[in-house]
Amino acid sequence: MTFFLAALGVLGVASSGPLIAATLGSTTVTALAIAFWRNAIGAAVMAAPTLVREPAQFGRVTGREFRWSLVAAFALALHFACFITSLQLTSVAAATALVCLQSAWIAVIQLFRGVKHRWQVLAGLGTAFGGVVAITGFDMGTSPEALLGDLLAVAGGLLAGIYTLAGGRARQSMTTGTYTTLCYGMCAALVGVMALFANQPLAGFEAAGWMGIIAITVCAQLIGHTAFNHLLATMSPLLVSMIILLEIPGAALLAAIFLEETLPAGTYGGLALILVGLAVVVAGQRGGKAGRGKPPAERPLAELGTD
Repeated sequence: MTFFLAALGVLGVASSGPLIAATLGSTTVTALAIAFWRNAIGAAVMAAPTLVREPAQFGRVTGREFRWSLVAAFALALHFACFITSLQLTSVAAATALVCLQSAWIAVIQLFRGVKHRWQVLAGLGTAFGGVVAITGFDMGTSPEALLGDLLAVAGGLLAGIYTLAGGRARQSMTTGTYTTLCYGMCAALVGVMALFANQPLAGFEAAGWMGIIAITVCAQLIGHTAFNHLLATMSPLLVSMIILLEIPGAALLAAIFLEETLPAGTYGGLALILVGLAVVVAGQRGGKAGRGKPPAERPLAELGTD
């Protein structure tokens, strides 16, 4: 059962990029519409059990919790805008790998905040960002659009890291259901405002477009993330974080099969460098100074799987 859930989780998050690219490429659905509906639906789904069990939790949200949730929602909204737009400009494999750098960005932000990492984490960061240079270098020779897509995906990974750190501050005193409902709901509202200014419609799509939005939300948001959240109750966070990294080759494989996406050999080499580098970063953070003296379940780990 554990193996089945792990496979289901990887398939769910890995399908995000290919499903988004396919929906954007074959329907009139806009990038911000996908971001809006997956967050709005996610907020509704997460709110239901909390409203049934203990609706008073929403009334106990403090000003500090609200502010950190708002920061997380703002970062998440910009993350989705960058990542989904990048899938229209560069390859699914490159965009997915570059946005998965959020764990590396978290480690970098921690460095600037004075956290001392083990040498393995620094080596992993160097390897991962070496993969970024390889991918963007090959895309630079392909087209300016592909390079812009790469940069947007990198920005999306940084924003995902900020979202994770801000969410961690908010969730120190909030339940998961309350936080995700508040964060996803505010994110949907922010994306709605962005869509208004960008003149991107949020409705009026054909049936195939709505099917794409539903498929993205169910596969990536509900099935993928729910499976990994369940695994955290039965497996170590380190192992779950490692399993989630399979999203990178998983997305590349799905894009190759269903979208017939082919990439230069050097790009695949860059994907491999990012995958190996992130694995070293996640494993290295497990034994860093920030985690010494705490039980394994409490040590800080890079959170992945925003998409």
